[in-house]
Amino acid sequence: MKKLSVFLWGVLAALLSDVMCAVVAYNYCDLLWGGKYAGYSAPASTAFIYAVPFAIGIIVCIALAIICRKKAAKR
Repeated sequence: MKKLSVFLWGVLAALLSDVMCAVVAYNYCDLLWGGKYAGYSAPASTAFIYAVPFAIGIIVCIALAIICRKKAAKR
């Protein structure tokens, strides 16, 4: 069961990174278009702020996978 939890935390971290890329890319394109045509005042690089919560979640998932792996190795 412990090896399964290590795998699941790893899969969750990978899925979070994929979702993070999609969210940031969408918002970057939206801000880039809005800056050119709709008169947005924020630069397109502010879309990278959306990556911060995803990065924290990915780090937590990786840390939990490492902790579970160490506990599984003790058994």
